[in-house]
Amino acid sequence: MKVLVTGTEGYLGCLLAPMLIEAGHDVVAVDAGFYKNGWLYNGIKSSALTLEKDMRNLTEADFEGVDAVVAMAELSNDPVGDLVGPLTYEINHLGSAHVAKTAKAAGVERFVYMSSCSVYGVADGTVDETSPVNPQTAYGKCKYLTEQDLWELADDNFHPVALRNATAFGASPRQRFDIVLNNLCGLAYTTGVIAMTSDGTPWRPMAHALDLCKGIMTMLDAPVEKIHAQAFNSGSNDNNYTVREIAETVAAEFEGCKLSFGEPGADNRSYKVNFDKITDTLGYKADWNLAMGAKQLHEVFDAIQLDTETFNGRGHTRLKQIDWLLKTGQVDEKLFWKANH
Repeated sequence: MKVLVTGTEGYLGCLLAPMLIEAGHDVVAVDAGFYKNGWLYNGIKSSALTLEKDMRNLTEADFEGVDAVVAMAELSNDPVGDLVGPLTYEINHLGSAHVAKTAKAAGVERFVYMSSCSVYGVADGTVDETSPVNPQTAYGKCKYLTEQDLWELADDNFHPVALRNATAFGASPRQRFDIVLNNLCGLAYTTGVIAMTSDGTPWRPMAHALDLCKGIMTMLDAPVEKIHAQAFNSGSNDNNYTVREIAETVAAEFEGCKLSFGEPGADNRSYKVNFDKITDTLGYKADWNLAMGAKQLHEVFDAIQLDTETFNGRGHTRLKQIDWLLKTGQVDEKLFWKANH
């Protein structure tokens, strides 16, 4: 199948594209190129040749002959959303809706959208796909709004599905250190200290980057009648952890790391997630747990001798990189590359 993937130079995208190629798919890779300097190590097989293009500028011609789309390219976390304000909605909601509408107009049949468990926000007990949503941030709200757009577009010839992904962790050549496990592992390795500013009681569903890619592959292989116009939580019931447990797992991996906790934090997001649907409907099973991910990161850090400058650098933190592009005038206020790029 010919698969167009947006965001192929991102944390997950750079892992997914080689997996798709290895599985025999023809990959059309698209990325705006914001994170080119964030390459931590060489560790993937050959990837697809990437078209450097903002997803907001994609046209029907870009989807010629495409059978399926995997939509991953968005502003990737809450701090970036706070930095750019209403632009979050223009990119993450309207931009992703534009990709879906253009893909449908071009005759694409399958559309896999990378949503997030953040749509659940604050929840009592365990949530599943039938639970009310309660997103707390622009990032989470945009995910849900885009899902609603997809269901309106769905028909006999266009089959969208939304993966509500757990919080990612694990090693990727296009590494991110602004997500919880990866950040704590980097702190443990470079400083030997993890000083949590909260008491660590909130719950987070976690999933290794490779398992999230496996979820995408599962959707591409699934009969369309099983996934049509539906949301699937992507992750594993065994990988629901409190933030305290996440920190304790990291401290156990990095011998000698000093761990402390603070008072209850201002961030009230907390949710345990049920992942039975993706397992029972499609036979999906995660391969990684948190301890395995921490060990993998430790091995990568040893191999490259991770230093403080690299860990704290803008290349591996989305907020720092986007802020730098804006301050240096390489992109305009709408995050489009300027003409001299």
